[in-house]
Amino acid sequence: MEQDLRYMQKAILLAEGNLKSLDGGPFGCVIVKDGKVLSAEANTVNRDCDPTAHAEMNAIRKAAKILESTDLAGCVLYTSSEPCPMCLSAIYWSNIKQVFYGNTRNDAQWAGFADEYVLDQLQRESNEQDITFERLAAKQAIRAFEQWVDLGRSTVDNTTTGNY
Repeated sequence: MEQDLRYMQKAILLAEGNLKSLDGGPFGCVIVKDGKVLSAEANTVNRDCDPTAHAEMNAIRKAAKILESTDLAGCVLYTSSEPCPMCLSAIYWSNIKQVFYGNTRNDAQWAGFADEYVLDQLQRESNEQDITFERLAAKQAIRAFEQWVDLGRSTVDNTTTGNY
């Protein structure tokens, strides 16, 4: 547990340090595998003009490149704040099974971040969300999936890891 606390403190220091640079919000993330830090990243939304450049996303991208794999099984993620819905999805897709976090979603909402709004939207049917969704070119779109399956690359047996 002492080691976990050190990794969490590193994530928190990244979040605090990010306030000085204004590269992004007050978020930091560390990914560890077998006691080795693979990535330690902060939020760079502002610097990169990229709404997906959350600390967890940046850390997952870097760890995946280091491991040369989209499968981050065996990794532990330490983040200064409970992951937003986007980051949580990426954690599932990357097959990370343990996450330690500091601040809660309620803390993030208090600080002005819209996690609860996004979670609320995701729980609604697509026709009830604030974004308009309309299916288009379904017959053409399915061809890529059909070709994928024909190549024997179906993920049906691997749906819980996100590896494809």
